[in-house]
Parts: sequence; structure tokens; C-alpha cells
Amino acid sequence: MPLKEEQDIKRVYYTMGEVSAMFNVNQSLLRYYEKEFDILKPKKNQKGNRFFTPEDIENLKVIMYLIREKGYTIPGAREYMKTNLNAAKETQRMITKLEEIKKFLIGVREQLS
Repeated sequence: MPLKEEQDIKRVYYTMGEVSAMFNVNQSLLRYYEKEFDILKPKKNQKGNRFFTPEDIENLKVIMYLIREKGYTIPGAREYMKTNLNAAKETQRMITKLEEIKKFLIGVREQLS
């Protein structure tokens, strides 16, 4: 059986440090968002270390987008996610895909130069 390519292999859990580096935020902000947003529920081991699932990462992307890009307050973002969660997730997926396409096109342009 051939090995899968790196892109096909999905991680099951991400540590708190990895997620904070991914979003370029302090770990305390992630803990705060965990308290403020019911949808964000990382798993905890016996020591209390948090492990984020890919779904948690997706929800965190939506939260960060609403707060950072759209300028929502935390209560406003919480309310928006309660009523429009599926639309917000779909918008975030489109943004992620567009960023990947942009990164690819920039790479192509650099190779042509």
C-alpha cells in the first residue's frame, strides 16, 4: 500500500502552542475565546492541556475573521455565530481557498520572473 502524500494526511489534534502560532495570538486569548464562545470546545487531557480538533480550528478561523476583519465585538460575534454559523463557515472556507489560490499564483509569478 503506497504512502499518502502529506496533503492527504490530516491531523486529529493540534496543541495550544501550535494553534496560537497558527493564528499569531497569545495562548491566553485562545483560553478567553474558549470561555466566551460555546462552539469552541478543545479536548483536555488529565493534565489540562488543550487539544484542538480541525473543527475547532475552523470555528476559530470564523471567530478571528468576525472580530479582526469585520470588526464585530465579542458579544456581536457570538450572536452572529448563533444565527448564521453555516453561512459564516462557508464564507471562511471560500476565503481560505482564495488565499490558497493567491499563494499559488504568487509562486507561479515568482517562478516566471
